[in-house]
Amino acid sequence: MLFKKKINQQQVLDCLAQCIEPEVFNKLQQQSLVSINVDTAEVILCLPFHAPTWLNNLKTQAEQPLTALFKQCPVWTVSYKVPVFEHKKAPKQNANIKNIIAISSGKGGVGKSTVSVNLALALAQNGAKVGLLDADIYGPSVPTMLGEKTTKSTSADGKLLQPISAHGIVCNSIGFLIEDKDAMVWRGPMASKALQQVLNETDWPELDYLIVDMPPGTGDIQLTMSQNVALTSAVIVTTPQDVALIDAKKGVTMFNKVDVKVTGLIENMSLYSCVKCGHQEAIFGTGGGKKLAEQFNLAFLGELPLHIQYRENTDQGYPTVAKNEQAELVAPYLALAESVAINLFKDLQPTIEQIKITELK
Repeated sequence: MLFKKKINQQQVLDCLAQCIEPEVFNKLQQQSLVSINVDTAEVILCLPFHAPTWLNNLKTQAEQPLTALFKQCPVWTVSYKVPVFEHKKAPKQNANIKNIIAISSGKGGVGKSTVSVNLALALAQNGAKVGLLDADIYGPSVPTMLGEKTTKSTSADGKLLQPISAHGIVCNSIGFLIEDKDAMVWRGPMASKALQQVLNETDWPELDYLIVDMPPGTGDIQLTMSQNVALTSAVIVTTPQDVALIDAKKGVTMFNKVDVKVTGLIENMSLYSCVKCGHQEAIFGTGGGKKLAEQFNLAFLGELPLHIQYRENTDQGYPTVAKNEQAELVAPYLALAESVAINLFKDLQPTIEQIKITELK
């Protein structure tokens, strides 16, 4: 009589370890986010990030070796819980916002706001709960980019502002509080105080990530966000050209000085694609972003192309990721969103969950 050889959990885990980046797999194991039921051929994952392509690739790579082990196709049970990652301590923190990510650049003109808007939408499209804060007090562009240019903020209780919902995310901006033609002629401390009010006096729903579109440079607003807000991490946006890279270095240095973790660097406008003939050309140079990331030992999160559709779509208030008509333009942002989410998990430790205690009287 033949007996079926019993497999053990470690054999399955060893198989999975061959299909997952070691740093990610080790942390999943350490935090008890992966388990195996050998009797039902079940792989149980509680993922701390939303990454559909990453998960599909894992299933594809693991399918054959797991089937050989289980003697049947594996059953995948996947749930998601984005943790509150370690972050800077701040005097005031919103319990509804798990993680605040500042999208920054050393100079203007690198497409940071376009990146911020489409990254927020991509994170949401991948499955996360996402908010967007326009931190550019002097030149708020998020209302226009999200098609809410004429929308004004309201308050249900006279104390907290209601965030504006657009394309599957919630957002707020000083642009929702002032007339479009008005100029914010404020000194630095006034602008910084206004930003803190917009952040702290908004009735944010539960969010996995709040993406903050920072103004360019390293001035008062940036220091306010770095020192007085519970930032989880910063992401630097640059272009491949030398001038942008020089200023991007200053941004990295600033966040290092104020003890804010920099998750990585995004190279925008990496390659220009002609809309008529499809010819591609690196008009701003090549490889600059990767070299800068290597110089500071940062993750290179991805390259984004230069295409007229990105500009046209945001001008129309319907960003490219939300419009979702051209896969070749949406795919880089979906991949970027996965890269950001996974690198946050790799770089940072989750905080200990606070247990809510209700006193019964």
